[in-house]
Amino acid sequence: MKILISADMEGATGVTWPADVLPGTPQWERCRHMFTSDVNAAAAGFFAGGADEVLINEAHWSMRNLLLEQLDERVQMLTGRHKSLSMVEGVQHGDVDGIAFIGYHTGAGTEGVLAHTYLANSLTGVWVNGTRASEGYLNALVVAEYGVPVVLVTGDDRTCVDARGYAPEARTVAVKDYVSRYAAVCRPPARTAADIRDAARAAIALAVRHEPARGGPFRVEMEFDAEHLVGAASCVPGVERCGERRVAYTSDDMYEGIRCFKAVTTLASSAVEEQYG
Repeated sequence: MKILISADMEGATGVTWPADVLPGTPQWERCRHMFTSDVNAAAAGFFAGGADEVLINEAHWSMRNLLLEQLDERVQMLTGRHKSLSMVEGVQHGDVDGIAFIGYHTGAGTEGVLAHTYLANSLTGVWVNGTRASEGYLNALVVAEYGVPVVLVTGDDRTCVDARGYAPEARTVAVKDYVSRYAAVCRPPARTAADIRDAARAAIALAVRHEPARGGPFRVEMEFDAEHLVGAASCVPGVERCGERRVAYTSDDMYEGIRCFKAVTTLASSAVEEQYG
């Protein structure tokens, strides 16, 4: 049995503000250890539950944040950027039985610690077929097309609530409770590691591949905080303006849907100026 861990950082133990997750800061260096602890705990739980293989896909920012030298020696880690399926890279090869979203967070425009969707700012909301979508929601749609269930989600308490909308059977672990976008009541890493490990061990029972989902077409709408970003985003073929600060596109499946989403966010982020956005 093979488990894929998609590891993001904003939802990790102890993380509450931008410097905690921005590569190169002293706080990031400190929080990398707690991030690695969360991922190790999930891996240990999966192995204890009967997993034969655990692949960790780094999914935060530069995708070079986890401390390889501190990881469980039984795992493998996919690290670095520019992967075809980004946060869920590896699911497309047909050998993954279940996926865990570790260190996830809520979506842009919603309550949650460091809430955002792909872009740290600028993007104020994403909707798929009318439903507001977080990164977890988007990624769950992608992995469903490969018959892979989401079995575990960790992050703040709002993230656990969000997960019920896209993976109602998955185990969830809240490592902190939301107070504001930059504040939370945090559990110590020794406690969160134990909670994550126990949840992962139980979640292995959910790692049963199913028939690939065919839920398309998908209409994706994206709202930005400035009009000029719409101009940049609509340079992507098939992406059209649908409001003063909104663009939309339609995809037959979420494999192409998430790739288009990546292209739009990349172009939009390149059009952001330092002071005025």
